[in-house]
Amino acid sequence: MERYIIKGGTPLMGEVEISGAKNAALGILAAAIMTDETVTIENLPDVKDINVLIDAIEGIGATVNRVNRHCVKINGSTITSVHADNEYIKKIRASYYLLGALLGKFNKAEVTLPGGCNIGSRPIDQHIKGFTMLGADVKIEYGMIIAEAEKLHGAHIFFDMVSVGATINVMLAASLAEGNTIIENAAKEPHIVDVANMLNSMGANIKGAGTDVIRIRGVKKLHGTEYSVIPDQIEAGTFMFAAAATRGDILVKNVIPKHLEALTAKLYEVGCSVEEYDDSVRVIGNPVQKCSQVKTLPYPGFPTDMQPQITVVFALAQGTSTVTESIFENRFKYVDELTKMGAKIRVKSDVAVIEGVTGLTGANVNALDLRAGAALVLAGLCAEGYTTIEDIHYIQRGYENFDEKLRKLGAMIQIVYDDREEQKFKLQVV
Repeated sequence: MERYIIKGGTPLMGEVEISGAKNAALGILAAAIMTDETVTIENLPDVKDINVLIDAIEGIGATVNRVNRHCVKINGSTITSVHADNEYIKKIRASYYLLGALLGKFNKAEVTLPGGCNIGSRPIDQHIKGFTMLGADVKIEYGMIIAEAEKLHGAHIFFDMVSVGATINVMLAASLAEGNTIIENAAKEPHIVDVANMLNSMGANIKGAGTDVIRIRGVKKLHGTEYSVIPDQIEAGTFMFAAAATRGDILVKNVIPKHLEALTAKLYEVGCSVEEYDDSVRVIGNPVQKCSQVKTLPYPGFPTDMQPQITVVFALAQGTSTVTESIFENRFKYVDELTKMGAKIRVKSDVAVIEGVTGLTGANVNALDLRAGAALVLAGLCAEGYTTIEDIHYIQRGYENFDEKLRKLGAMIQIVYDDREEQKFKLQVV
């Protein structure tokens, strides 16, 4: 089984290039099947979630041409089935975007219930509400979500809670519905805007993406396009926080600084130096960093996907910090792994209280989900001695060449497959 072995204690220095946004790319790939013309998508991240969804799209009959690791051409004219169900697609949360895409194009979709990281309850009731309002009959049978309509029609939809997935799914379906759709209490994340821009480049009529009210005028059909995915704000944030945690100096390239404002604000607060450029951000860690407080919120608030990483930064800061998780109730499961490394963290309900320590020590730990796994890597990079991280398949779902990018910054990290390879690594880096 693959695992990371890390020798910590080296400040990370240098430049890193950020890949395309995984969460945007998943919605964009689903949108690509909604036309019978060829769609070219560039700047795709080469990560497991993306490759699984591409395989699923090919599995329902679409013509898929992998131009290279980061570019794909998709033609949906050859789709032969609206039934998306295989052992791989069950493992990714964003499989449900095929619901909106297939329902919009064919008025019918059957997709296996989504999987993904076990970080708390992520119900699909808002997706179902949206599809129902558009005129679809939705039911769950034999582990499948089945949505069918004689004809989709525009509707005024008010989400009971902000949901990125439901916003994207309803946008997809409503793009080909008859009449006008208004989505209120819509999510405002950058990848919502990116999916809307992609659909508009295919001939959709979507206005207001990035605000809490999105207006969609349905069109009869969509056409082919070429589109490039935005940079991944969470990958960018992870490397920014890696600079802070290791007291390093990293220039994070190929980013949209506007998308990172909630993160840079916290880095300023703890005492880091942050320099913003047109498409890059430089973060310089301070030898002595201060405590702070964070509460996760929908965009433009502090993202829940960066909560574990900032906890590592706080664990090595002076004083007592607090992290309040308002999105997912199980997102603190990784705390037990950090305490094995010497972190002092107490969790009560949705709040973690973190007492800063002067250093961490290496340990054998488990990546329990994607972002928790990334946080443990950051902790291992800071820790004295060796850290072994198991279950890195979670990390590989969302970070492209994570270990390789870290090595270019000076990190001593390697993927190993057994104890013998782990011992060999330790002998090499002594």
